[in-house]
Amino acid sequence: MAIHPSAKIHPSAVIEEGASIGESCVIGPFTLIGPGVTLGARVEVKSHVVITGVTTVGEDTVIFPFAVIGEIPQDLKFTGEVTRLEIGKRNRIREHVTMNTGTGGGGLVTRVGDDGLFMTGCHIAHDAQIGDRVIVVNNSAIAGHCVISDDVIIGGLCGIHQFVRIGKGAIVGALSMVTADVLPHGLVQAPRGTLDGLNLVGLKRKGVARVDITALRAAFQMLKQGEGSFQERAARLGDETDSEYVREMVAFVTGDSNRGFLTPD
Repeated sequence: MAIHPSAKIHPSAVIEEGASIGESCVIGPFTLIGPGVTLGARVEVKSHVVITGVTTVGEDTVIFPFAVIGEIPQDLKFTGEVTRLEIGKRNRIREHVTMNTGTGGGGLVTRVGDDGLFMTGCHIAHDAQIGDRVIVVNNSAIAGHCVISDDVIIGGLCGIHQFVRIGKGAIVGALSMVTADVLPHGLVQAPRGTLDGLNLVGLKRKGVARVDITALRAAFQMLKQGEGSFQERAARLGDETDSEYVREMVAFVTGDSNRGFLTPD
């Protein structure tokens, strides 16, 4: 067990042999840190938290009460193989959040990027790959093997089906069930998760140039109304655009998908 001398650990916390606690960490009362856990510098773990499994937590992350981080997957195919959970820096993991390790059939690792906000009661399942600056709102569930790109916002009480990919900068409205891939900067709404336009508010907040927003809007209309299949329309877009944002959208559509795509109505 390696505990940095500057760490502050409540007497009632249990730190199991083999855990590594970094500089200036704070561990609250009645928290359990398992033997395969590594906490980076200045991680704060509040009271009644369980962190177990082969789990790393990046520096300056805060984990709130009753979160369970690094438990085994909720997958009947899991047979006890050694898998991991990797959490990046400066995340805020709120009350009752659950994040599971990976599985042998899914690459052995669940990853969470930097600067995320995971609100009360949300779930990150086995083998999910979560980007940077992702926000998952209260009581939403991201199923196994999902890929959630940077700057995505998932509203409250949403369900993201296993193997779904959500492209960079997309937003999913509350109470949506998403069963197919979502375009970068897409806007998803309605109970069965329909693609209802672009996340224009998010693009403007990020300071994206007007010329790129205009190009994205034109690309969306072409994907919606052009000739040929959805993938064929996307491939033509790639040959006709100078916009980095449109090329990113094209690459997403022409990449591998296990679930198909939400397409514009």
